[in-house]
This record gives sequence, C-alpha cells and structure tokens, in this order.
Amino acid sequence: MNRREIADLAGCTGLGALAAFGVLALVVVVVVGDGAVLYADEDLHSWPLAHQPVVAVTLARGLTATGTGVVPYALAVLAGLVAGRTVRGRLLAVALCLACLGTGQAARYGVMQLIARPRPPRAEWATHASGWSFPSGHTTTAVLTAGLLVVAVLVRGARGRTLLALAACCWGALVGLTRVYLGVHWFTDVLGGWLGLCLAALAKWAPEQVISGTGDTTVTGTTDTAEEVVEHAPQDPGRRGRSRPA
Repeated sequence: MNRREIADLAGCTGLGALAAFGVLALVVVVVVGDGAVLYADEDLHSWPLAHQPVVAVTLARGLTATGTGVVPYALAVLAGLVAGRTVRGRLLAVALCLACLGTGQAARYGVMQLIARPRPPRAEWATHASGWSFPSGHTTTAVLTAGLLVVAVLVRGARGRTLLALAACCWGALVGLTRVYLGVHWFTDVLGGWLGLCLAALAKWAPEQVISGTGDTTVTGTTDTAEEVVEHAPQDPGRRGRSRPA
C-alpha cells in the first residue's frame, strides 16, 4: 500500500466516521431534549458501578490520564517525526499533526457546548471530570492521536507497523472505555469520541512533500531515466551513426 492509497483510505474512513457522528449527534440531541437516557447507555453505565475493585480503578485512572494534557500532543509530535523523511518534511508533518489535533479539540468543544448533554450522576463518578458529556473529550483526543500514529507508521512503512498500529488503536479505544468504567461518561459519549476520527480525513489532502520530502521523487525519477538511457545506449562508441549490416 503506497502513500496515496493510505491517504485515500484515511480520507474515506474519516468521511464515513463524520457521517456516522452526525447521525449519533442527532440521536443524542433528541434524547437530551426529552430528558431521557438511552437504554444501552443506562445498562453500560450501571454494570461498571458493581465491578470496581481498587486495583482496576487505579489502573483505569492512570490510563485515562493519558488521554489529556501533554501526552497526546507529545505523541502527535512523534507521529510527525515518524512520517517525515527529511528535516523539512518532518517539520511540516509535525505542524500538520498538531494542527489536526488542535482542530479536533476545538471542534469537540464546540459540539459539547452546542449539545450540552449532562453527565451521569456525580455521586457515581470514580474520577474527576468537568464540562458537558457529549462527545467524550478524552476519547476524542486519544482516538485522533491514535489515528495520527497509525497513518504515520503506515506511511513510513516501519518494521512491525502492523503491531504498532494495533497498539495505537488499542490505546485509543481503552482510554474511551475507561471513561465509561469510571462513571463520568455515557457509552454514546465515548462512541461519539471514537467517531471523532473524522478529522483524520485531513490526512487525505496532506501534500506528498510533507511525508517524503520534495527532492525524493525528483531524484528517483532522474535516476531511473538515467539508468534506462545507459541500458539502451550502444556499447561501442565507434559504431555511433553506422547502420547495422543486413
């Protein structure tokens, strides 16, 4: 899979996620307007409350903390450094990754303020939380960061890229699940955060030079052409201009 195919796949995935997010947001708006809670949300919220040993809660708090603050931005910088092949390409890739993550944060905050969905009852929280509920901020941030990491390792073609991509996806998913487990979000809030991957569609329009550097393609094309000329050139300079005998 070449870089263009990976960018197209990221773009199609992102646009599909954007459409699904729109549908889910409409459903949540209707539910919030009626003051009700989705049936699945109620069930998936009540189960963790009865299964919260101290060790599990401590681990969940540690994992959920990686979905906010400096960690996601540090990982976004790492994604840019991995994707780029030249100094200029890496700087541009880092800027693009940070812009994508920052745009996701701004869009998520705007949607939260617009929908204004209340969180689960505060008495059931096992960690600190603030703001409205939909979509989950930690989940949105983690899944966007994971998407950037996946695109970076696939574009770069690094050794073990499948395992690295899988690890990034698992991290993004688990951060979201900890929000439900700790009682600070409904499951549909987390689902909305997962669908926040729509902003990874920006990778579809990432210029080729951001990833591989402006000189790579030119050098390769020139080398190939030169090799072709040498391959078909006559080996005996003294026979130039002569016609071959019948």
